[in-house]
Amino acid sequence: MTERRGQWLRGVLDLCVLGLLRDHESYGYQLAQSLDAAGIGPIQGGTLYPVLLRLERSGLITARWREGTGGPARKYYRITESGQAALGRGGPDWQAFATSVTAIVTGGVDG
Repeated sequence: MTERRGQWLRGVLDLCVLGLLRDHESYGYQLAQSLDAAGIGPIQGGTLYPVLLRLERSGLITARWREGTGGPARKYYRITESGQAALGRGGPDWQAFATSVTAIVTGGVDG
């Protein structure tokens, strides 16, 4: 199941990160914890940070360093207007796709 989950996640992790950043900024470790808590499972830094870099380079998120209160500085990510628009388009597309897959695997579609 872990291998399949990883394959599924590759197609939707960008959208999940944008969704988590929709209402507030966050840093990488906090995003990974939120994804795990949401049921996605543990996400390694080697998977998450390239996604964050790709989203930043494409203008869907911005990043800035902020000093820590008791530890090292952290890089915080915030969704941009372009990211909000991409989330607005991608969310319904994902929901339609997931609904279709669910119908197929649960026998709700005649084949």
